[in-house]
Amino acid sequence: MGKREIAFMHLHTYNDRHGKPRAYYTPPGSKRIPLPLPVGSSEFLLAYARAVEGEKLVRVNTKTPSGKDTFRDLLRLYLGSALYSKLSSSSKHNYRRILEKFCEKYGNLPVSQFSRKHASAILGRLSQTPEAANTLMKRLRLLMNYAVDIGMIPSNPMAGMKGYASNEEGYHTWTEGEIAQFTARHLPGSKAYLALMLLLNTGQRKSDAVRMGWEDVSNGMIWVKQQKTKTELMIPIISELQEVLANLPVDAPTFLLTEYGRPYSVAGFGNWMRARCDEAGLSNCSSHGLRKACSRRLAEAGCTFHEIKAITGHKTDTEVRRYTAKADQRQLAYRAVDKLKETSNKTKSANHL
Repeated sequence: MGKREIAFMHLHTYNDRHGKPRAYYTPPGSKRIPLPLPVGSSEFLLAYARAVEGEKLVRVNTKTPSGKDTFRDLLRLYLGSALYSKLSSSSKHNYRRILEKFCEKYGNLPVSQFSRKHASAILGRLSQTPEAANTLMKRLRLLMNYAVDIGMIPSNPMAGMKGYASNEEGYHTWTEGEIAQFTARHLPGSKAYLALMLLLNTGQRKSDAVRMGWEDVSNGMIWVKQQKTKTELMIPIISELQEVLANLPVDAPTFLLTEYGRPYSVAGFGNWMRARCDEAGLSNCSSHGLRKACSRRLAEAGCTFHEIKAITGHKTDTEVRRYTAKADQRQLAYRAVDKLKETSNKTKSANHL
């Protein structure tokens, strides 16, 4: 059986009056865009992908020594795409790091020859670290979807693949004891105490906490546009946090500043907070664990999933359930029994009427 030809939508090829072959991307109602030949080459695929996305053709040499369209070619296309450009900075870094590491080993593998069997074998080598395997699966599946979108392959061989079961809980959720241990080492008035209060009482990621400042505060609430998801939130500032913020200069660009008086980068703040946790003897704790601790506190206070999502910005109940898994079971059980007693008493009162 011969090799299956890939159909490229709105592609028009012909020989001009001089007999020279030409190729154009010709979407209905738009100007035609010239494409380099031969059809299916790395240079062609890059130009075609950019044309589909409405970008101007940029002529670059992307041919590999083998002359094949490989994962390295596909990744180059993806990193230059509008799909990738819309990701948050942290997501860009994460996606690129994982996919470039994959290409270090499998970059010369032709995308058209990549099968579900190949994917299973590669992921199987990571089965002892299921979280890593599942993350790679998600990134590769996205990359293969992009290959389908630009016409490099007819279908995604990884569609519907299931990940590995994992008992890992991700970032450790801070306990009340660990919070007390941190504040015993980093007293009120210190920058470390400010960082803790900001993360714990807003429930936001470090990428959002480092951008918070007085310009975001209005009528006792702090406005947040989450960097990762672009979700916009208005979060009430509780008294515990208000007392800390009241001591900060109103002309500072952000609440959290480096020793040079400048806002932190996300990575810089993460490293700085890591050191503060280590100083407090909390090697298992992290800045993201405070976001989970905020979710835990909200659950223990009896908040519904919808109410918790209004603070954390999570989109689904599944995400909230994962973040609130460490809520104090005994405390929640007592509250449930109290509600049951209240309902029972109301029923008895109604029966006496």
